[in-house]
Amino acid sequence: MPDVFRVWGRTPIAQPHPSPDAGLSGMKYRTAAEAALEPESPAAHRVGWGFISLYTLAFISTSLVFIAPLLVTLALKVNSLVGITQAPGSLSLVAGVGALLSIFANPFFGKMSDRTSSHMGMRRPWMVIGLVVGSFGVLVVALAPNIPVVLLGWCIAEVFFNALLAAMVAVLPDQVPAVQRGLVSGVLGVCVPIASVSGTFVVKLFTGNLTTMFLAPCAIGGFFILLFAATLDDRRLAKRDKPRWSLRELLSTFYVNPRRSPDFAWAFASRFMFVLADAFLVTYQAYYLLNKIGSAEADVPEQIFLGTLAQSVVLIAASLVGGRLSDRSGRRKIFVLTASIVYGLALFVIAIASSFNGFLVGMAISGLGFGMYVAVDLALVVDVLPDEDSAAKDLGVFNIAGALPFSIAPAIAPVILGIGNGSYGVLYAVAGVCAIIGAFAILPVKGVR
Repeated sequence: MPDVFRVWGRTPIAQPHPSPDAGLSGMKYRTAAEAALEPESPAAHRVGWGFISLYTLAFISTSLVFIAPLLVTLALKVNSLVGITQAPGSLSLVAGVGALLSIFANPFFGKMSDRTSSHMGMRRPWMVIGLVVGSFGVLVVALAPNIPVVLLGWCIAEVFFNALLAAMVAVLPDQVPAVQRGLVSGVLGVCVPIASVSGTFVVKLFTGNLTTMFLAPCAIGGFFILLFAATLDDRRLAKRDKPRWSLRELLSTFYVNPRRSPDFAWAFASRFMFVLADAFLVTYQAYYLLNKIGSAEADVPEQIFLGTLAQSVVLIAASLVGGRLSDRSGRRKIFVLTASIVYGLALFVIAIASSFNGFLVGMAISGLGFGMYVAVDLALVVDVLPDEDSAAKDLGVFNIAGALPFSIAPAIAPVILGIGNGSYGVLYAVAGVCAIIGAFAILPVKGVR
């Protein structure tokens, strides 16, 4: 494979000086910068904008194949099969079980990626497998005649899209040196909003053809994922260095000791609460518009698109600015704290909204909080990883904090709606409280400022 990184302007660092927040000085765990300089990892060099651009497109595409069904099509498919009365409960079952499986799938495939000694590299095989099989799962959902088949298809999609995600996230510590991680994390922060806008726009284009609404995002996203996989100077693992399997090692795939890695544990708790708040918003957005705002079902795809667009415009600006400010100041926690509080306040605005315009205002405010959060959170997490030798596995464990809420939210939302007499305002107020709890959970982290 040609040295594409040299073509893209990767320049070597003769004497790297990690930033003060790259890791815990004097601790038994190596810093992210030290681990990145291992011969097996290309991250001993700065990455150029060519690499960043392709990585960003691939990350947007990874988000796209996830988000388009979650935002619009999955809810509409369930509604078309069972009707609006039974749809919330059926959607809770499908989304909850799928998210529960993803909790195990992400760290498992992260572990598999860390152990892969293929001639194709460590990450590339799982990108391809995850994309192909996950897209097949989406096809099953699109053609499903009943809820059990929807459940089967969505479980397949969740499991293998998480294999794709685990490999894609591991590229950050593999390829990007610590001194650039705030910048790259900030750029990656725009991926979710761009994917959200793109996904809802593509879905809106094919309104009335549910199968195409499901498959178009997979086709578009798949192109850029495969392009990135084909050009990636992937990290490689020699077969002689491949660790042996053991029961203890297998169980460790899903666990990081919080006593040995308290910073990682607190970051996990903060992410969990933030994502739980987001899970309530994303999962029940369509039903919020139908029931609380009184929108017609035919208007829901366009309204979700407009709400996502309002959120994303602010989110992209906040993410790009937040990532750069975090690198320059050497601080991470204050950005995560502020972002989570702002996001919680935005959910309160949505909770009390009585019109679509009020919903748009809340979504725009949420973009400010979400943008600051995604710009810095991933960089913070990479800085406090327990062991860079198992980066994909540990990031997989951390991604449980991003998957488990999407299982818990559908499970407890019916209870909250029952207590609140079916009020989605009450549901989103609870979501706002969750985000604010997540804000203060980041304060005990000591390894970064």
